[in-house]
Parts: sequence; structure tokens; C-alpha cells
Amino acid sequence: MKNIALIGSTGSIGLQTLDIIRKHPDQFRVVSIAAGRNVDRVMEQIREFQPLIAAVERKEDADRIKQHINGNTSIHHGKEGLIAAAVPPDGDLLMNAVVGSLGLEPTLQAVEAGMDIGIANKETLVTAGHLVMEKANTHQVRVLPVDSEHSAIFQCLEGNEQKEVERLILTASGGSFRDKTREELKGVSVKEALHHPNWSMGAKITIDSATMMNKGFEVIEAQWLFDVSYDAIDVLLHNESIIHSLVEYQDKSVIAQLGTPDMRVPIQYALSYPQRLELDDTKRLNLWEIGELHFSRPDFDRYRCLRFAYEAGRTGGTMTTVLNAANEEAVSAFLDGEITFLSIEDRIEEAMQRHQTVKNPDLSTILDVDKETRAYVSSRIK
Repeated sequence: MKNIALIGSTGSIGLQTLDIIRKHPDQFRVVSIAAGRNVDRVMEQIREFQPLIAAVERKEDADRIKQHINGNTSIHHGKEGLIAAAVPPDGDLLMNAVVGSLGLEPTLQAVEAGMDIGIANKETLVTAGHLVMEKANTHQVRVLPVDSEHSAIFQCLEGNEQKEVERLILTASGGSFRDKTREELKGVSVKEALHHPNWSMGAKITIDSATMMNKGFEVIEAQWLFDVSYDAIDVLLHNESIIHSLVEYQDKSVIAQLGTPDMRVPIQYALSYPQRLELDDTKRLNLWEIGELHFSRPDFDRYRCLRFAYEAGRTGGTMTTVLNAANEEAVSAFLDGEITFLSIEDRIEEAMQRHQTVKNPDLSTILDVDKETRAYVSSRIK
């Protein structure tokens, strides 16, 4: 029985994680949850899973929960509550499913507590991958990928020597606007951007998929997770999202992981690793039903955010922190109708061009750069 701490319990990954746990009550137990402001959903989860700890963003929401929930669940709020939920007594694995750099400090605390990490939060490794992986190695905990692409690579590497790897190939759907030219992207609406052709995801990650920043983040994550150079990481556009990623070895053999698009598969593998469990209600992959698979190389002029990510990753230090913070602010502004879709790229580029990189930053420096970048981008938007 694994004791699971889940932060981001009301989001897309969080809900699917709970669905997996619900199907395997003999394998997993929810010992803590944390969410933002979806109080009604949090109360439902407390009643069903009876966690030891639950946390929400605001004090008034925590007080409301206390009035309606009877039992042994301790209710917390704010940053301290998030960290308390990330590091519960006897926790075995933290599933980091929050959105944004908010997941960084709870992850570091969980690593120090000796918990394995299921990493569904891209921004944690993008912002401070060197800190997370260094601590994970020091405390001998596993950082298990939950993204379908990184889970695919993780599975393709099983049983093989790291030194034999020649190239990692991350596949990308191309997002909501994969069939549009840059000229056609002028004036696209939030509603259009949120319509992903293959996956059902939260708003922020769906926009990141449309700009391809999501794939750029995955490139940076892959560098930290699998310890390869950026020159050995390629991106391949693949419309159907059937091949989730590939690994090429030095003898030029290529191993791929395939499956129908269902995020519960990589979530369950991270929870159950090194075992595999049944997942009866996901659609079986019958390639004869698919018929054709399509592939192409991404154009870095068409997908500027992907280029920014490679540039930030190769620069290293605090530049990836700037990349993430600027993107979060710009995407939020687009979702709020304050800037156009293409302006997301402009705000990110401005923030990166003005930044003086700090190499090998500590946590305090990362948090300061994150805060300063957000303030700058916000001022440019206003």
C-alpha cells in the first residue's frame, strides 16, 4: 500500500490520479490533498478519501470547509498548507499536479522528506531542475515522470544502458492551431485556443500546447530527467498522439511507446512503478483502426516558443526561470483577454532579452528572479 500526497487535486491530472486510486484501493491510499479555490470539489474529495491533511488557497475557504466537514482531516491554507499537504506523515509519493512554479517548494520539501515524486508539473523542473535533481540524488528518491512523453521515454529506457542512448525524440501534437499559418494566428480567440484536437487538459497547459511552449518545457524537463544534452533531444510533430515518444540508441535502433491518448496510463505507471496494473476502461490501441500516422519537423520560426525554450535551456541558470515566469504571466493575460495570442511570444522574448543570467542559482535567487520577471511582464502588459 502506497501513501499518496496529491497537490492539485481538483485539476485535470489530480482528478485522473484520484480515478486511478479509486480503481485500486488495495494499492493506494490518499493521505493528503491540496487545491486552489474549488472548495465544493475539495469537500467531496475529503468525504470520499478521508485524507489526514487537506489544504486550499484562502483562509476563508479553509474556514468554510471546517464548518462542513466532520472527521479527522486537518484543514490548512496558503503556502504553508500546500507544503503541509506535500509532506504528510508516512507519505510515500508526492503527485505534483499543480499548475505553475507554485509546485517547486513543496516538491523540494517532499524530496528532503525522502518521498518519491510523481512530476506532472512542468514548471518545477523548468524553473529549478538543478536543485530538484541534485536533492533527489542526495536523498536517493525517484523522480517519476507523469507527462505522457517523458513516461514514454522512461519506459523506452527500461533495461538499457544510459551510455548507449543517442537521441531522445519527443512527439508533439502541434496543439489547437497546428494547421494555421502565423498570419492566420492573428486575432485567434481564447475559445479557439482552448480546443485541443487530442487531449483534454486544463486551460493553461492547453494554451502552452498551442504555442508549443509546452513542448519546449518538456525539452528542458527531459534534459534534467534523463541527463542528456539539448543537442540529443529532438521534437517531432505527430498529429495523432499515438506514439508518445521514442529513444534512439547508438546502433540506430529506435524504441517507441505507443497507446491511445489517455493520461491515466502514465499517471498509473508513475503511481505503481515498478509494477504495472490493469486499466480496463482505457481504449485498446488497434493500429489497423488508425490506418495512418503522420509526422513532420517543427518550424522554429512558426513555433517561436519552442525556440525560446531551447535557447533558455542552453543558456541555463536563471534564464529558464525567466522563461517560465514570463510565459505564465503572458498566458494568464491572454486568457483574461488582455493581450493577443501572438503577443504571448513577444512578452517572453522581451523578458529573456533583458535578463542577466545567474549561473547555478540557489532557491532564494530563483524566487527573486521569478518575482521580478512577473512584475516586468505585468508592467509591459498594462
